[in-house]
Amino acid sequence: MKLILLYNCLIISLLIGFSTLAQDGYIFPAQNPPKEISGLKIKENLTINGRLEEDSWRLAPLANGFFKQFPDQGGKPKFDTQIKILYNKKNLYFGFFCPDSLGKKGVRVPDLQRDFDFFEYDLVGVSLDPFLDKRNSISFQTNPHGVQRDLLTFDDAFFDREWDGFWKVRTTRTDSGYVAEMQIPWATLRYPKGEKQDWGIQFVRRTRRLGEQSSWSPYPRAYNPYRMPYAGILKGIEPPTPSLNLRVQPYFLTDYNRQFENGNLVSDKFTPKLGGEIKWAITPHTVLDVTFNTDFAQADVDRQVQNLTRFSVLFPERRQFFLENATLFNLGDSFNQPFFSRKIGLSENGNPIGLEGGVRLVNRNLKQSFGALLVRQRQSEENDLGATNFGVLRYSKNVGKQNRFGTMITFQNTEEAFGKSGFSNATFSVDGFIRISEPFSWNFMVTKSQTSGDGGDGFTALSGFDFENNNWNGFLKTSIITQDYNPSMGFVYGSNLINTNFGGYRIARPKWKPKFMRQMDPGMMLDMYHRASDGKFQQAEWIIFPIWIIANTGNRLTAEFVPTWQVVDEAFPIVGINIKPENYFYTRYNFSYRSDQSKAFSFVVRTELGGFYDGKLSTLSSELRYSPVPNISAKVTYTRNDFDEVGEKKESKVTHLFSPEIRLALNPRLQLTSFYQHNSAANRDVWNVRFAWEFQPLSFLYLVYNSNNNQVYNGSTKRFDSFRNELSIMKLTYLKQF
Repeated sequence: MKLILLYNCLIISLLIGFSTLAQDGYIFPAQNPPKEISGLKIKENLTINGRLEEDSWRLAPLANGFFKQFPDQGGKPKFDTQIKILYNKKNLYFGFFCPDSLGKKGVRVPDLQRDFDFFEYDLVGVSLDPFLDKRNSISFQTNPHGVQRDLLTFDDAFFDREWDGFWKVRTTRTDSGYVAEMQIPWATLRYPKGEKQDWGIQFVRRTRRLGEQSSWSPYPRAYNPYRMPYAGILKGIEPPTPSLNLRVQPYFLTDYNRQFENGNLVSDKFTPKLGGEIKWAITPHTVLDVTFNTDFAQADVDRQVQNLTRFSVLFPERRQFFLENATLFNLGDSFNQPFFSRKIGLSENGNPIGLEGGVRLVNRNLKQSFGALLVRQRQSEENDLGATNFGVLRYSKNVGKQNRFGTMITFQNTEEAFGKSGFSNATFSVDGFIRISEPFSWNFMVTKSQTSGDGGDGFTALSGFDFENNNWNGFLKTSIITQDYNPSMGFVYGSNLINTNFGGYRIARPKWKPKFMRQMDPGMMLDMYHRASDGKFQQAEWIIFPIWIIANTGNRLTAEFVPTWQVVDEAFPIVGINIKPENYFYTRYNFSYRSDQSKAFSFVVRTELGGFYDGKLSTLSSELRYSPVPNISAKVTYTRNDFDEVGEKKESKVTHLFSPEIRLALNPRLQLTSFYQHNSAANRDVWNVRFAWEFQPLSFLYLVYNSNNNQVYNGSTKRFDSFRNELSIMKLTYLKQF
C-alpha cells in the first residue's frame, strides 16, 4: 500500500511538471550591446540626508527602464526606479527614487537589523564590477529606512554576506515613494589604475508587498542580480589613483565575569583589555589584515538546537574577523569542510579561548586568488589545551570565463601543556568549479588529512552537479569520508561514510494558476548513506514533496512525506534516549505554512508526525513575530518534541526549546537586542542582552550581558547541581580610515 502511494505521488509530480512545460520565462542571453549609464563629476562634497537637494543631483543624467523578474518574467515593473550617479575626488554617490502609489503606507520593513534578508524587505541597491571581469562584484543595498546591507560575490555562487564596508546611506519616505542617497568612499572600493574607466554595474529593486523584483539590466529570473555577465556598463568613470587605503580599528574592553554553583558565588574577575585590527589595501587586488589581542565580545551567541539525528550539527561562524573573505577559504559544503574557523578560539563546547593575534593576506585578481591566514591561540587551563598555532594557505586559479581550480593546506600545531603531549595535524586539498553551461555546473573537492602519532591519515572527496533554469532545478552530490579522516581544523558530519544525495523539482507556473500564486515546486530527493569501509547500507531518506506552493507575497505551503530506512550498528543517544542497534523502517509526514514575513505580524509553523526508529515522534516548530513599527520587533520561537516509546527503554518524553527575542531601535545605528533560550533537553538557560551604538561608520560602543545556566545531575546527592556563568562587557571600537 505504501509503495502504491509513493508511485502515485511520483506520477502526480511528473504530470504537473510536464503539463506546465509551456509557461512564461526562458534563459535569454545578456543584452548586447549592454545598457550604459554615466556619472556626473563634481567638485563639492554632498550632505547625505536622503533628499537629493543639491543642484548637482538635478544636473546628473537619469537612468531608469527596469526589467521585471518576479512575479512574472518580462516587461516593466508596476513602479519604475530612477537612478542618478555623481562622484568627486573622495566619494562615489548614488541617488535612487523608488516610486510607489501607496507612499509610506506601502513600505515593508519588519525591523532595522543590518544585513537584512534580501527577500523579506523593500530594497534598492547597486552591484559594481570595477575590473569588468564579469565574475566578481561588490554590492551596496538599503531599504526605505536606511538600513545597510552589503556583500561580496564571486561567480554569483559564493557570497561573503558578512563583509561590512565603510559607506553611508540615508533615506526619506514620502507620499509618492522613497528616496535613498548613498555615499561610498573610493577607499572602500578596489579598482584598477587609469584615468577613465568602464565598470560593470547592475541595479536591483524589490517591492515586497507586490512580490516584485526588477533590475536595470535584464537577467533571467533563474539567476540572481550578482550574475555580472548580465550587468550594464558604468561608462567613463574617473576615479582617483588608488592611495594608501589603510584602516585602523583599535578597541578598549572591560569585562566582569562571575561564576556561581548552586547559587553561591565561587569566583569573580574583572579584566580590562586593549587590542584592535589593521586593514591595509596594499594594492587594488591585495589586502592585509592584522589582529592583535583579538576579542569577539560583541558577536552573537549560538542559538541552541536539539539534534534528532546521529550526525554532528554545524553551528555558523559569527565572528567578524573570520567572516570576512570566508568564501575564499570555505571549501566543501555544510557537511564537510577541511577548514572551519570555529575551531580557532573556541572550545568544543563553544566557550571562548583567548587569541594573541593573527594575520591574513588575500590577493584576488582576474587570473587567480591567493589567501594566507595565521593565528596564535593562547593556552587554556580550563580546556587542558596548550598554546596552538593555526595556519591556512589557499590558491585558486581562474580558467576560462567561469571555471576555477585550486588547492588549500591547513596546519595546526598544539604545544605540550598540562601533562598532555603536543600534536600536529594538516590537510591537503584540491578543488574545482566548472560552469559546463549557463544552467549546468560541477564542483569537486578531494582532501587528505595527516596527524602526528597514530591515526588521522585518511581522506575525503565530494562531487556535486547542479542544474538550474527558469523551469527546473536538479542536483547530484556524492561524498566519501574514510574512517581515519581527521581534519582538526575542519568539520565533518560523521566518519566512515559514503553519502549519495540526488533529486530535483519542477518550477511550475501554469496558465491556470490563481493570481495570488507565484509558482509550484513539486519534487523529490533521495539522501542515502553507506559505510565507507565495507559499503554496508546505513541510512536512506526519500523526501517527496508533491505540494510546495509559493504565493506572490512570499507565503508558502508545503507537504512532504519521508520514507526512512535506518541500520543502527552501535547504540547512540538522541536527547538522552538511547537508540539500540537494529534495522528500522518508518515514514515521517511533514507539513508547514509560512506567512508573509514582511507584514507587521508574521508566523511560521511546521509539524512533523509519524514513526521514529522503534517508536513515534511528533514535532511542532513555530515562530511568531510582531513588528508594529520597524523600530520595535518581538519574536518567539518554540519547538516541542513528543517521543512515544522510543529507544532501548521504550521511553516517552517531551522536550522543549523556547526562545523569546526583542529588538528595540531608535534608528539603524542605535539598537538594543535581548533574547532568552530554554533547552529542556540540556537543562540549559541562556540570556543575551546587547546594546550597540554605531556613532560613526563602523565605530561602535557595545554593552553586553551574557548568562549561561546549566543543571547537571549529581549521582551522589541524587539532585541537580546548578552552574551559572555571568559576563558583563563594555567594548568601544573606533575606526579611522587613511
